[in-house]
Amino acid sequence: MPLKKATVFLNPAACKGKAGNLFEKNAAPILHLSGLDVTVVKTDYEGQAKKLLELMESTDLIIIAGGDGTVQEVITGLLRRADEAAFSKIPIGFIPLGKTCTLSHTLYPESTSQVQHITNATLAILKGETVPLDVLQIKGEKEQPVFAVSGLRWGAYRDAGVKVSKYWYLGPLKTQAAHFFSTFKEWPQKHQAALMYLGPTERPPEEPDEKSRPPFFVRLYRRLIAYLSSPKGSSQEAAPEDWEELKLSTIELSIATRNRQLDLTRTEDFMDICIEAESVSKGQFVHRGSQKMRDPHVCPEGTQYIQASRCILQLPEGTEGSFGIDNEEYEAMPVEVKLLPRKLRFFCDPRMREQMLQAAVQQEFMAEGQSPAASPGSIQGT
Repeated sequence: MPLKKATVFLNPAACKGKAGNLFEKNAAPILHLSGLDVTVVKTDYEGQAKKLLELMESTDLIIIAGGDGTVQEVITGLLRRADEAAFSKIPIGFIPLGKTCTLSHTLYPESTSQVQHITNATLAILKGETVPLDVLQIKGEKEQPVFAVSGLRWGAYRDAGVKVSKYWYLGPLKTQAAHFFSTFKEWPQKHQAALMYLGPTERPPEEPDEKSRPPFFVRLYRRLIAYLSSPKGSSQEAAPEDWEELKLSTIELSIATRNRQLDLTRTEDFMDICIEAESVSKGQFVHRGSQKMRDPHVCPEGTQYIQASRCILQLPEGTEGSFGIDNEEYEAMPVEVKLLPRKLRFFCDPRMREQMLQAAVQQEFMAEGQSPAASPGSIQGT
């Protein structure tokens, strides 16, 4: 039986140049001892991973060793391929080696040290459990599309956040300083745009995949609810696209996948659009900016939430500034953002996948006014 081939895309520059050493000491030995035929491809400059993915030959699994930027480059290169329909079915592993590793919160439990986190992630890849993740396709008028697993941010908090490192000499006060000095610009910092969007779409049935299927009682319960809630004799014709439009003025706009709150049993597919109120005092801005450095998806009270499957963001002519797409900087421009539901499968710790399934089942039962213990489907050990 031939060995499974694993192609690792390693960004040695991640984690301030420590990523290569961290990989060689903590992940590489585990991968080589597993019996995989491992090929390590090291990137030398920003954007190289995209080009390498376009030339990559067939492999059994892809492993990304780096941070958010490396993930974004690899999935963009993968999904730009002419044969992306076949290559997007290749399972992907993520070894968190970067300064920001957003996917870690979804795929792996918390660890007491970076070394433990790296080894746990590597072992999770070898265990073979996967979860489907949504992807955003973000396309400008003239540019090739960029793909993201977290989302897009545009606004004052993002702009201040990227300048925090410039105030390194202030130590623990550098975050507050970056946000405080940014308030010396025109205030309030309004970002104006026009937004068109389509609402959520109904999730189609999953393709048969024995490893990724929910437990039998979950599938049975979902089918029963779908049957009881579907109107008899209803028309199956698809409704025409119904675009909603609005003008917005905000301190920050974000468009994010639901990957951070992954629900394996939800019946609709959508991305979250958050439009934050522009009326923020300078003190609130500094305080919330510090919160957003820890969790960029924190949205305060007064935020307008929209669930959409697709949107078009039109910016006024002459708009300057940048988007943050999966923590990578791109020039701000009019874009179309399209949700690609469950587009890629990522390896995850089996404990995290089990937690997701249990949480989803609990929510379904609670929504129906029952407790899981009262249902035959919740009997343990069956």
